[in-house]
Amino acid sequence: MGKGYPYGKSGPKSMRWPGRNGQTALMTSRRNPSKRSPAAPKVEFEDTTPYDAYVRASTLATLQRTATDEPGEYMFLVCSQIMELYFNLIAFEWRTAQRFLREDDLSEALVALRRANDHFTALNASWISFRWMTPPDFNAFREALGEASGFQSFLYRHLEFLLGFKDPALLRPHKNVAGDHYAELLAAFEAPSLYDDVLRYLARQGYAIPAEVLDRELSASYAAHAGVEDAWVELYGATGRTDPLRQLAEALTDAAQQFSDWRYWHLMAVRRAMGAKGGTGGSAGLAWLERSLQRQAFPELWSARTRI
Repeated sequence: MGKGYPYGKSGPKSMRWPGRNGQTALMTSRRNPSKRSPAAPKVEFEDTTPYDAYVRASTLATLQRTATDEPGEYMFLVCSQIMELYFNLIAFEWRTAQRFLREDDLSEALVALRRANDHFTALNASWISFRWMTPPDFNAFREALGEASGFQSFLYRHLEFLLGFKDPALLRPHKNVAGDHYAELLAAFEAPSLYDDVLRYLARQGYAIPAEVLDRELSASYAAHAGVEDAWVELYGATGRTDPLRQLAEALTDAAQQFSDWRYWHLMAVRRAMGAKGGTGGSAGLAWLERSLQRQAFPELWSARTRI
């Protein structure tokens, strides 16, 4: 091995290829001008870079307006904003899946549902950043939050409405807020949930979804129905693991589990940072989170497993 050449003077094997007459040629820009590095990227711009004009990173970097000098507050604010962005992204994917289901395009609906489940994995990983926060760490800036509470997140509410968790009381905090948030939430509240569209799709595929489920009041929370459980039991019995309908059932099960995981990690973060104290903004804190954790999205997909 030549001095100063960790792979010898001939370079690593991955950098060599057969040359003429069986000799070895080096992949260098000097011997093969066509292999030279591409031109250097443009580095001078006026006003803003094209990247920033598209991504708005400079805008994002100005949105963290802390009320104290506590370093934990900056983390709390950044991670909360990241979660809000993911709520919006997942809601977008679920609405996309609904659109394809209404068009009877199951393959594209499955793609959107799987993307959403991947986004949920990233969303749930955000809770890792909260694991270091002790009660003294949170207390150091908690008063600065005032009446602000995650209970007031309209993007999270949108996710719940898409899952079929609909309570008119949850609309009230947004009714007199400036902007289009209330109108958007109200539209989601009155529209079919993701599960409603799934069950309507199954009915069009010949599964006996009860009429009272298909014609139910859309602004009411979804309630489990024995007839829907029967349909899922039938579907699992009639399909193999590669069948698109079986994959639809499993994609929904993954979504429900990911959502429950988010609620669980939220509960644990609150328990770790503040115990059973009342939440900010007058919320019940830990007690409310424990109750909400008991509600299961797509309930018959879970109860059917006992019979399959």
